[in-house]
Amino acid sequence: MSKVWFSSLKENVSAEEISGKVIQLYEAAGFDNIFQEDEFVAIKIHFGEKNNTGHINPQWIKPLLSYIKKKKCKPFLADTNTLYRGNRQNSIDHLLQAYEHGFSIENLGVPIIIADGLLSKNYSEIPIEGKHLKSVKVANDILHSQSLVFLSHVTGHILTGMGAAIKNMGMGCAPRSGKQIQHADVKPRVNPERCRACGLCIKWCPKGAIEFYDGVARIDTKKCYGCGECIATCRYQAIKNSFSGSSMMLQEKMAEYALGVLKDKQGKCCFFNFLTHITGECDCLSKAQKKVTNDIGILASYDPVAIDKATTDLLIEKTGKDLLKKLWPDNDYNIQINHAEELGLGFGSYELIEI
Repeated sequence: MSKVWFSSLKENVSAEEISGKVIQLYEAAGFDNIFQEDEFVAIKIHFGEKNNTGHINPQWIKPLLSYIKKKKCKPFLADTNTLYRGNRQNSIDHLLQAYEHGFSIENLGVPIIIADGLLSKNYSEIPIEGKHLKSVKVANDILHSQSLVFLSHVTGHILTGMGAAIKNMGMGCAPRSGKQIQHADVKPRVNPERCRACGLCIKWCPKGAIEFYDGVARIDTKKCYGCGECIATCRYQAIKNSFSGSSMMLQEKMAEYALGVLKDKQGKCCFFNFLTHITGECDCLSKAQKKVTNDIGILASYDPVAIDKATTDLLIEKTGKDLLKKLWPDNDYNIQINHAEELGLGFGSYELIEI
């Protein structure tokens, strides 16, 4: 049984109080013992797409970064480029977006490295024994780091039901080609009765796979690689997955990618899940989303499976309902948790330690 540490949060607390709770969790879990002098420490975080407001606030993690630096190691903030069109599709725009949200070396005292390189070509193929995959593509600057810290903002997700630690690893540490492989089974279709021919899906499709025919958007399934951008973009709910198994395949591949990320890093990784400003969709949306429930708190663990399971259990306990399933009834988030446990990434059983 794994240990998961938890510190609750009230509404509208200060950045200083939140950062203090992060340090309390860090000390209670003994994460200080992970880091050694001169080793590279990748701190994986999502910087938030343009106009997004729910992402982790840089001020919440500033003291944490100082604590890690005291170990005389070499920490840096990291993310990878996105599959969809936006401000994080290449390293230059990605870095500028991160700076705009306050993630700068001047503010936080550590650099940012986009771990898969300028055009997402900086990765290595890692052999694994998965149900679907025998190798995965991992961004080199994640792979070459000796220790990993995952700071995950918990949200709902249009394709996976939930985004938390497992998604931050599996999807978040993959180059664009690896993300494409994970999404390959997602094949959206257009409901012609709902389509309003507004053209947004065409504008945002990164592969040019959508065109108008007879006044209705049509998707070329041979060009489509399943990024789901059209589903997220459509204002009229006219585009959905073409078959129910696509979410299952995506989540299981995502867990297998996480297996590759953690390979040979036993005892060198730790996880924080922020149950703050929880939104229906992920921080990749370029808009300010309303939160779907009150802030709950922050979790910490050495085990990505246990921390994600504790996250879902707390959401159910605090909201009185399975909030994520209500938001995305067709996408069972338990698939990623269960498959990650089957792969040996961690345990679904845990001891919750409140501090």
